[in-house]
Amino acid sequence: MDIVNEVLQKAAREAEKFKPITVDKHLEVQLDVGNLLAFDTNEVDLRKLRSDSNEYLKELTRDNTQLLLNKVWELPTAYVEDTIVAEMPKPTYVLPRSLPVPKAKELTKWEKFAKEKGIVKTKKSKLTWDEALKKWVPRYGYRKAAAEKEKDWVIEVPGNADPMEDQFDKKRKVKRENVAKNELQRMRNIAAAHKVKVPRVGMLPAAKVTSKDISRAVTIAKASTASGGKFQAQLPKEKTAKDVKDVMPVAPYKKRKPLISKAQERKSNIEIVDRILYKKPKLDMEAAVNKELYRQDAERAEEKKTQKPKAGKGGKKRGGKRGKGGKGARVKGKNGGAGRKRR
Repeated sequence: MDIVNEVLQKAAREAEKFKPITVDKHLEVQLDVGNLLAFDTNEVDLRKLRSDSNEYLKELTRDNTQLLLNKVWELPTAYVEDTIVAEMPKPTYVLPRSLPVPKAKELTKWEKFAKEKGIVKTKKSKLTWDEALKKWVPRYGYRKAAAEKEKDWVIEVPGNADPMEDQFDKKRKVKRENVAKNELQRMRNIAAAHKVKVPRVGMLPAAKVTSKDISRAVTIAKASTASGGKFQAQLPKEKTAKDVKDVMPVAPYKKRKPLISKAQERKSNIEIVDRILYKKPKLDMEAAVNKELYRQDAERAEEKKTQKPKAGKGGKKRGGKRGKGGKGARVKGKNGGAGRKRR
């Protein structure tokens, strides 16, 4: 019985830690389950808020969240991919957006054409059979390039071509041109989708070149100089293109005003020359003061060394009688210091 009572008491203590799922409110909380929002219009207890704001707000949030979850558990459920999910209703509150709704992606020329003709994109295999190599070759990637190199190890020279021309180099150039042409077309598609005018600098590849295109190219080439074509000679019977204002590569040249006058520039140059040629040595005051203090300390130390010893008891001098050059006298060294004793 003691063990049973102990277990029951422990369970009761554990239950006290968790609050019940039922929450009592004076006013009903407005719930928008579609957006998982809860609007509590009840009056705030200012006394609890001022005494312990964090704990009060935590309890308030917990109660409102419990009411929202109770409503979610009442929704109908469905079984989707081995998981039970709740069927959420449509939102009733319109949430404000910081950005506009993204627009649908514009279709490219090919996508529009395929849509009109009813062309459906079919998934192709990654490998294709090559009759020349008699093996499966990837449709793209570095292995595709290696297979092309293996297949075209020799190229026949056309009859009307120069026999000394490198056919491999010619093939590489053609491939680079095709890649550049495809990239240019891709950029044009992007510009057309965003309704941006593509500037035509010079003459771009075209199926049929007209006199208008040539006139545009000549006008743009002339205006691409620093003077904006001001000093370019004009050919006889040459016509200037009228619709080149929106495709000019650069704005016409405008003469800029100098930032400083000639007198100011001359004065600044003279000051620079003076600083270089007539440069005065820099005086380090701290180093000079330290050097003077060191010299004074050395002089005081020297004076203390050369000073006569004081008389002892009985009026006699310590060390006995010493003459100028007698026994025990010190000889001054070359550097001003005391030398060895003479004996």
